[in-house]
Amino acid sequence: MRALAVALVVACVAPRSAAAESSASELAAKALKACEDGRQTEARTEREARFTDGQALAEKAVALDDLSADAHFALFCNLGELLRIDGERPSFSGFRRMMSELDRTLALRPDHVDALAVKGILLTRLPRLLGGNAREGETILRHVISIDQQAISSRLALAKICAERGDREEAARLATDALEYARAQSRTADCAEAETILADAGGTPAAPHAAERVALR
Repeated sequence: MRALAVALVVACVAPRSAAAESSASELAAKALKACEDGRQTEARTEREARFTDGQALAEKAVALDDLSADAHFALFCNLGELLRIDGERPSFSGFRRMMSELDRTLALRPDHVDALAVKGILLTRLPRLLGGNAREGETILRHVISIDQQAISSRLALAKICAERGDREEAARLATDALEYARAQSRTADCAEAETILADAGGTPAAPHAAERVALR
């Protein structure tokens, strides 16, 4: 009878645990979408509302499943956007919390491509006082583009680094690849950035195909 009672307890607990993980996953996905939607929104009040909602959703996801890398990354995303909503002047405490969520993401899933890309970009841009390390950041970014053929942001970041140190040929190559992928995904802001890098590096962007021209309108 005792064994039966234990079995019943396990049977009752297991479904709830699975449901919690499913719910955490769904909340994390919604939180990340709120972050992406906020980035595409121009009105400040609406942007802030989306990021705030995303933060709340991500915090619920983390509370349900602290081992969810996606939940921690979604929280990082919304915290970061809220910090820079009025420009690149984040508070130190807010910055530390944001970075803590990014580090937690990578601790849980070292191969999380989006988190790796952001980590690499931040390391190349931050001053050493805040943990910046340009060499390490570049190494991470090169790893990202080796495992993700369409890592647009990482390619653009590397292209800028190469251009700044005078390696115009590699800068143009990276920017050309980024432009091709950005056009395919209708990412107009990234297209514009890639074209600017190409122009500075002395390259000439290829004209988009007819289908791409329609998508970019």
